[in-house]
Amino acid sequence: MTAMSPEFPKAHPTAPAELARRWALAVAEARGPHVTGGPDPAPYADNLLSRWAEPQRRYHTVAHLAAVLERIDELAEHADDLPVVQLAAWFHDAVYRPDRSENEERSAALAERALPELGVGAARTAEVARLVRLTVTHDPSPDDPDGEVLCDADLAVLAGAPDDYAAYAAAVREEYGFVPDADFAAGRAAALRQLLALPRLFRTPMGYDRWEHTARRNLATELELLTG
Repeated sequence: MTAMSPEFPKAHPTAPAELARRWALAVAEARGPHVTGGPDPAPYADNLLSRWAEPQRRYHTVAHLAAVLERIDELAEHADDLPVVQLAAWFHDAVYRPDRSENEERSAALAERALPELGVGAARTAEVARLVRLTVTHDPSPDDPDGEVLCDADLAVLAGAPDDYAAYAAAVREEYGFVPDADFAAGRAAALRQLLALPRLFRTPMGYDRWEHTARRNLATELELLTG
């Protein structure tokens, strides 16, 4: 697979039952073998999935959650603590209001409340929250493999085929439908420039090889269309 042809599957909603199964497995692995019993993770999955299905979302939906989990599967060998990365994916946009700027912080705080209730230890809970907060910048340090996996998985949408990228950009615009066109274009262009200024969009070797070139081309094309 070359950098010119990422060829990953189009994001699609995964059956809630399968997502709930994956959630329960990640919780069990994050608890560790020393924790037996504990609260049923199913109601927590239901709560999170209901959050991801809120009506104000157009891109940050259950489909996005499923896609990020799929990309994490592909990058799993790079992770140090895979269950922590998976749980961070569940929480990273669990709180999402496009008219607010503290979504990542509120999502991290949600993880800090929920995971101890589920029997996840303090160290792993703190790591999940740290990873969620890292998605503000998508700029993990070189010695942060779990951060690299989560950020690469979250940004992989940028390397879609032209039609898929256009659908992604349109969905983001819909989420910000309350913002006038000129203001949205200015804000979106600033975000695109910030991404393009990163030395690398994708930090894992696999993510870089598969997605970097196509993602930069897509970002540059969108920026050109916005700024004309």
